Amino acid sequence: MTDPTTTSPAAIRGFRAGDGPQLVEAWCRSAPTDPITPDLFRSLVLLDANFDPEGLRVAVDAGRVVGAAYAVRRLTPMTGTDLEPEQGWIPFFFVDPAARGRGLGRRLLTEALDWLHGHGRTRVDFSSYTPNYILPGLDAEAYPEAAKLLEALGFRTLYEAAAMDRGLVGHRLPDDVVGRLDALTAQGYRFATPSDDDLVELVALAGNHFNPDWARAIRECLAAGTPLDRIVVVREPSGRLVGWAMHGAYESMVERFGPFGVLEETRGTGLGKVLLHLVLERMRARGAHSAWFLWTGERSPAGHLYRKAGFTTTRLFRVMRWEATP
Repeated sequence: MTDPTTTSPAAIRGFRAGDGPQLVEAWCRSAPTDPITPDLFRSLVLLDANFDPEGLRVAVDAGRVVGAAYAVRRLTPMTGTDLEPEQGWIPFFFVDPAARGRGLGRRLLTEALDWLHGHGRTRVDFSSYTPNYILPGLDAEAYPEAAKLLEALGFRTLYEAAAMDRGLVGHRLPDDVVGRLDALTAQGYRFATPSDDDLVELVALAGNHFNPDWARAIRECLAAGTPLDRIVVVREPSGRLVGWAMHGAYESMVERFGPFGVLEETRGTGLGKVLLHLVLERMRARGAHSAWFLWTGERSPAGHLYRKAGFTTTRLFRVMRWEATP
């Protein structure tokens, strides 16, 4: 697997104490569309339970960090006992603009793939790693050179994830949403801020019917002190919890919407639309000027719902995969 081409003088090694500040600075020079802060780098990378210093391949030239590629595999299961022994991820890579054009990006990615392959990983995704993904995938419009390099190394696009935004200045509950809320309430549906006791069902709903990472995000943000009024839950007339919407779950970002979901058998009733707008109303009440999120299928039912609610696509990310040759 190793690419013998070595046209860059930079040395590549695993992460060492003292690299962090230079890594953050080099990241911001290399990816100005997606800068990172030291505290985010610490929480999303260095404190990740799956972080292995050798998996973070660091390029150093004359004592200066000029690039990196982060390879990660599960040391702790996302759920249950599954360590996904064939799966690895590369959540990010970058090369300082001053060090480009010498094959360094290819060397970094090749070393990251070699490291994962040496740990038995035969399938590697860029960059849909949970729990601590940086971005959902590759924004090929922002980083065309990175897209060409990944494709040259054998990565193929699995699907696209859309990031969406909408302004909240002047937001009010639309008349049709008010009407639907009244009709559902008359049928016995109950929309409310969850109590402490409701959280057991909420976490189970998110983890069992949607995504284990959503259950983790809800649990961790509330344990860290996120107010319960950032969440709206809905119970059907029988009392079963069937959906929720929220904001501020990730890094306490008030303007970041989600996670959000309603059980499949209740879709088409308007529950999702009502939940979405109730949370947007709460966000506006807290002074948010916009609402945004990173990940949905642009043509999925959720994507259609968001567009009808005034969201527009701001970025498209390619989730890409490399697989070892049999």
